[in-house]
Amino acid sequence: MSSQQPPDEPVYDDRVYRSPMAVVTGILLLALIAWLCGDAVVRGEGSARWFGAAAALFAVPLIVAFTMRPAVFANEDRMRVRNPFRVVELPWAAVDAVRAGYSAEVLAEGSTYQLWSVPVSLRERKRAQRGRLSRRGGLTGRGLAVKPSGPEADGSAAEPQRAYADRVVDELRDLAERGASRAGAQGGVRVRWSYEVIAPAALGAVSLVVLFALR
Repeated sequence: MSSQQPPDEPVYDDRVYRSPMAVVTGILLLALIAWLCGDAVVRGEGSARWFGAAAALFAVPLIVAFTMRPAVFANEDRMRVRNPFRVVELPWAAVDAVRAGYSAEVLAEGSTYQLWSVPVSLRERKRAQRGRLSRRGGLTGRGLAVKPSGPEADGSAAEPQRAYADRVVDELRDLAERGASRAGAQGGVRVRWSYEVIAPAALGAVSLVVLFALR
């Protein structure tokens, strides 16, 4: 009688971290480029059409790369960092640390990789810190300390307020600590250049240089 195989471990979807503000900014900039360059291509005369097309070819990939493209994907085994011009795949066993100082970073195998999609806002961090201090019992009115009441009085208060980047870094650290020993989390760091972004931007830049030289 054959022994029964253990059930497969559940597979969870990747957690995705990206900046909504950057995405909105990218959409607005793309709309602006479409309006300006599109008008030059459709209504322009002579070399204006070529300048409009070359400018769009140069600007669109860069706008997408720096606003809409950056993202961090994390699951039980690894994290994948998609930055403007590179994609970095880091198994949890290879990750040494995840930190957020003036920028969010992951350290692995002696190298540091920035997390472009997790912006650090010092203003948001200070606001969160002031919120935590006020919840502990700040000074109000004539300088009287506020005594916690309700759920906070028995220690069952809600999670303390944290800045977005700090919350994301905490989640990634937790995933790294829990996943480092998994069989699927072993291996080294892999880095791939994003030629689908670099190539059209470089072609657009060369086209602009040639057009300016021929004027």
